[in-house]
Amino acid sequence: MSQTAKGKAASAMGARVAVIGGSGLYRLEQHATVEYFPILTPFCAEPVQLALEHTSAGRAWFIPRHGVEHTLAPHEINYRANLWALHEAGVQRVIAINTVGGITEQMLPGTLVLPDQLIDYTWGREHTFNGGPQATDRHVDFTWPYDGAIGAVLQQSAHMLDLPLHKGAVYACTQGPRLESAAEIRKLLRDGCDIVGMTGMPEAALARELGLRYACLALVVNPAAGMGEGEISAEQMRQHLHAGIGSIRALLLAALPQLA
Repeated sequence: MSQTAKGKAASAMGARVAVIGGSGLYRLEQHATVEYFPILTPFCAEPVQLALEHTSAGRAWFIPRHGVEHTLAPHEINYRANLWALHEAGVQRVIAINTVGGITEQMLPGTLVLPDQLIDYTWGREHTFNGGPQATDRHVDFTWPYDGAIGAVLQQSAHMLDLPLHKGAVYACTQGPRLESAAEIRKLLRDGCDIVGMTGMPEAALARELGLRYACLALVVNPAAGMGEGEISAEQMRQHLHAGIGSIRALLLAALPQLA
């Protein structure tokens, strides 16, 4: 059986939802039984390793965006290979976890955010499947980048857990890996952005091209440049990240039975 066939056979067991883990989230559930499926794609010589986690809330695919050892910077991630592999495995719904900086005053560190819009400021990334032998050959509507039905499930689950979740925000995706200057953040604020991260694009657009329903769940881990006092502290970012990962896991596991 080919590696792709293995992935499709696994998906036949009922796993139709995937979580893409961001910084700090390298497993969906720490003690879940995990099966690994290497999926070959046209965009990388090496297969993409997908994890099928048998969690307490049901089966779900999981992939750590930055690699299991967090070795990939935002501009080095093979977004096309990752999304193609999920599509090959039979995934229909994707929840992407992103750590972000807060631009507007509501976006304090520790805030969980469900954005509904984004602006792409990245450059030089392979951002489409159009062109070449794997071309989708169609212009996709991107008016609303995130799936409202998945967002509604996350909102209901957050309410059930009594977990604050900020609904509605504009995600600014910058190139990285450096953080932004204060002047750049002021520009993003003028553009109407609420949060800023480095991995939201082209991931969201690639998912749309493949017909995957895609939502983003973001965790604010720092005030954006110039929006807090002094320089951005890497240690404070880690503290807010570690404090928020438990809430993210709880929310994902609460939502999973309604999405699987």
